[in-house]
Amino acid sequence: MTPDTLASARTLLVGTSEWVDDAATAFDERTTLLRADTADAALTLIDERSPDCLVTAYDLPDSTGVDLLRDVRDVASALPVVVGAADGSESAASDAIAAGVDDYVVIDEAAAQPSDALLDRTGAVLEATPDGDGHERRARQFEAVFADARTATWVLDPDGSLVRSNQTAREIGDDAASAQTGGPFWTLPWLSGDERTRADVRRLVERGIDGAFAHAVVTLAAIDGPSRVFDLSVRPVEDGGGVDSIVVEAVDITDRVELERDLRRSEALHRVTLNNMTDTVLMTDEDGEYTYVCPNVHFIFGYTAAEIREQKPVEELLGEDLFDREELARRGVCKNIECTATDKAGREHTLLVNVREVSIQDGTLLYSCRDITKRKRREDALAALHGTARRFLYAETHQEIAQRVVDDAPAVLGVDAVAVYLFDDAANELRPAAYSPSATELHGPLPTVAVDDETLPGHSFVADDTLFFDDVHHADRLANRATEFRGTSYIPLGDHGVFVAASPEVGAFDDVTRELADLFAATTEAALDRVAREAQLRERDRQLQRQNEQLSALNRINDTIREIGRTIVRAETREEIDRAVCERLTDGDRFSFAWIGSVDPANERLEPRAWAGDEQGYLDCQSFAVDASDTEPSGQAAATDTVTLESNVAAGLRDEPWRTEALRRDFTSVLSVPLVYNDLSHGVLSVYADSKDAFDETARAVLAELGETIASALSALERKNALLTPSVTRVEFTVDDPTFLLSRLADQAGCTVGYQGGIRQTEAGSALFLTVEGAPVDAVVDHAAEMASVDEVQAVSADENGGVVRLVVARFLAQELADHGALLREVTASRAGTELRVDVPERITVREITELIGQTVSNVELRSRQTVEQPTRHDVRSTVLDEMTERQLEVVQTAYYSGFFESPRETNGKELAAMLDISPPAFYQHVRAAQQKLFTAVFEAHGLLESGGFNS
Repeated sequence: MTPDTLASARTLLVGTSEWVDDAATAFDERTTLLRADTADAALTLIDERSPDCLVTAYDLPDSTGVDLLRDVRDVASALPVVVGAADGSESAASDAIAAGVDDYVVIDEAAAQPSDALLDRTGAVLEATPDGDGHERRARQFEAVFADARTATWVLDPDGSLVRSNQTAREIGDDAASAQTGGPFWTLPWLSGDERTRADVRRLVERGIDGAFAHAVVTLAAIDGPSRVFDLSVRPVEDGGGVDSIVVEAVDITDRVELERDLRRSEALHRVTLNNMTDTVLMTDEDGEYTYVCPNVHFIFGYTAAEIREQKPVEELLGEDLFDREELARRGVCKNIECTATDKAGREHTLLVNVREVSIQDGTLLYSCRDITKRKRREDALAALHGTARRFLYAETHQEIAQRVVDDAPAVLGVDAVAVYLFDDAANELRPAAYSPSATELHGPLPTVAVDDETLPGHSFVADDTLFFDDVHHADRLANRATEFRGTSYIPLGDHGVFVAASPEVGAFDDVTRELADLFAATTEAALDRVAREAQLRERDRQLQRQNEQLSALNRINDTIREIGRTIVRAETREEIDRAVCERLTDGDRFSFAWIGSVDPANERLEPRAWAGDEQGYLDCQSFAVDASDTEPSGQAAATDTVTLESNVAAGLRDEPWRTEALRRDFTSVLSVPLVYNDLSHGVLSVYADSKDAFDETARAVLAELGETIASALSALERKNALLTPSVTRVEFTVDDPTFLLSRLADQAGCTVGYQGGIRQTEAGSALFLTVEGAPVDAVVDHAAEMASVDEVQAVSADENGGVVRLVVARFLAQELADHGALLREVTASRAGTELRVDVPERITVREITELIGQTVSNVELRSRQTVEQPTRHDVRSTVLDEMTERQLEVVQTAYYSGFFESPRETNGKELAAMLDISPPAFYQHVRAAQQKLFTAVFEAHGLLESGGFNS
């Protein structure tokens, strides 16, 4: 190399490697030096400065030296190019030679002067370029490259026909076919299987024919075996301005492609994993400098990876003395270190950190950080909630639970404004039972809320809908638009009410807070359910106790009623009944005082006739007016014929004088029962007790029934006395009522219908026998059968001018009179009118009987009244009638009226049995039984016969 070769040349040095910087110093002393760091900058200098020689590093920031070489050949094909590389890669050398490099120099950085060899080789290239002294050397270099076993090489003539191929190229496909020459390259047999690949290869070759470098990655189908991927390059070789030949090179990169594909997949998976995982991974060297920051670091810290590297050393990020160095050295890992870190927004996070020794690139410490803030919050909140649940166990009322919620909820949820609405089922509204001071400070007074769909608490309760709002001001149902509530929740507490929690911050309820709020509300609802169940159980116990007390009281009352009933049955006089009732009711401290009074028609006042108990002069100091107004209950019951109760005599004490007198005697409650039977009043029974509400519903019902029993007994006694009374008042009435049963029959049949007693109550109704005169019996039967009040009709006997008819009706006037002690002796009805004859005992006034008849039939007129002495034989008759059963009496009456006892008999037993719908033996049995009772009564009354008191 002559000294002037480099001195007169302009050398362009390209690259940023360390050896390039060293070479720049040496070149600067020997030649005119041009510098460029990148391939783009080098191409610009070539265009602008036209250097005499190009020296480039193989590794460039934006490309490779070979790529730069190819680009240079497009713009300055004769420019000498030297490629230098520090690692001496064979593939790099092959690529450089294939691209037309003038020299490929391996830089020995360990040498004393590593750039000297590069200077010498560059000078040699410059010397060889003008006079062609390097052609032979280049030929040898080309042959060496052509024989490369790793690269398949084909040489084509300027029209693309194959000239020669190396052994590696022939091994790709069939050796004989690949060795053929003369045909276009793209028609080789091993390319014929894929038309698309053939077309691609042809385009590459055509670009080479046009003098352009072409490069592509193609998949070639092997003759035997799977397809392979090749890096195919087409480089034209120019000679004097034209394309002299074309070199095609193919490098099998199948394994590299698969490796790159797997690597890309792995990298993609790695990126997806890192970008989506919530853990943050950091690596540092021993000095604490970051060697790796995962891209998802913002999930926890809010900083980008670049901000972490620049602003937050790991000690500042995770805290000083995070772990024990000696322990890490001994164990290689420190696990589950809990620490607190502050993110970019100033929020604190609780982290769980694992520190591990690693050797990855320059990193020696790997930090794996997991954000457990939510879990920590949840754990702390659950611990607080557990304490709340324990305290709930000791609460006995809903109000206590509501207050406990307000006290404990802020610590669990982290919000200060808390309120509990409880449902008032009586008023059908939600009332604020408990609330924190912050709730009223932010919202104002909490009003009572109607249970409807108009307000947020009401809707949550009615719809059983949990509501969470990032900003409650966006809610349609918000009633108070001036509220400072923002993030707000409304959670129904079952059937008990609504739990409200709020914050002045928008979005205060994150996922954890919502979960905790739901859990807190569920715990509260369970506590409210428990209190409600216990209250129900207590109320049930109280109710059972009340029922037991009521049952005991009822048993005592029933015992009293039974005693009274037995006494009434044996009583012979009204006085005995009255006295027995009052004494039994006050016996054994059952009631304080009881008395029976009857109405005096003269002054319309209730006059006492019997009493028992601790009376203390109460009857003497009172005047019991029969008045329905607010008087003493006894007078009200007499006036209205209804049970009258005063549960608390002390109520309205100053309004009515009788209350003061009653309270002086410790009469705190009063029950007055009218003694009425079939509309006939026998007075009033009044009972007094020394406690309020002494007469419950059961006691009232039992005593009211007792009043009916007493009245019925008194009525029966009066009927009995009427039968035994030696004299009665016989009263005759005329009736002008066309609806009266006998009047209707007489009018419709045109006859006279008579009744002479003998009515008896049967299972079918009231059976009575009527005599018919002046018309056929069948006509009366036909008319009676058409009447709705007649249930059954039969002709008992008949003759030319009448007979006897048996009717069954639901109710008859004789029964009404008998219930009041009077006896319907006779009824005669014809078209001319109807007459009644009634015997009234001394104890009953004629006025009462007249009123009673007037209530049953209309247009009644009293015609006459006279006192009649009853014969003593009536005792025998009563005895017989009392001894007979209703069925026996019905059978013998039917037999009597049908002529069975006549001689000769007008009807026989078989006919009568059919008429009565019984068997003949049953008929004769009833007749014999009735006769036996009749004769017994007659012959046992021999004393009357001997004294002449019995007249047949």
